[in-house]
Amino acid sequence: MFTGIITDVGEILSINFDSGKIKISSKFDHNDIDIGASICCSGICLTVIEKNNHENYSYFCFEVSQETISCSSVKFWKKNTKINLEKSLKFGDEVGGHLVTGHVDCLGEINSINKSKNSNVFKIKYPKEYKRYVASKGSICLDGISLTVNEVFDDFFTVNIIPHTEENTSWSKISEGDSINIEFDVLARYVARQLEERK
Repeated sequence: MFTGIITDVGEILSINFDSGKIKISSKFDHNDIDIGASICCSGICLTVIEKNNHENYSYFCFEVSQETISCSSVKFWKKNTKINLEKSLKFGDEVGGHLVTGHVDCLGEINSINKSKNSNVFKIKYPKEYKRYVASKGSICLDGISLTVNEVFDDFFTVNIIPHTEENTSWSKISEGDSINIEFDVLARYVARQLEERK
């Protein structure tokens, strides 16, 4: 489990779609992370299969399945792509965002960015069949970032992102038309399931 609070922004050093092997740089201390541990990489829970120290950074290697590649933004990743990173929760850790599993529900798209002084409003297009999981003022995870939904419409919703979040995540480089990983709130999914069963 994760919280959606980004603690590092890594960069893809190499990616091989045939083998599914990805190498990502990080400032995480590789001594604190075991082989087999989970790291949330832009919203996707991946397992560390290799790690090492380089001169100014650590790097971690992961393997991704073809299923993950097909249903997430991994298919658009390339060398030097910025990746939001978060280590998995330990018992007793503070939950600063909301509980995140690292399982991508669908891809969204940055439809528009409305820049303002204290925050930018992002309009996110998404498959409307997921609308039942999205609520105004509810939690949502976008590229691994825990955010609060502003407004909800049939096939898009909006979120506000403050300058601190933009500057300290991969969203400092995001543009209109970019694809993003969406994970809907786990609690929203269970509530929707219960309501469906009562029909």
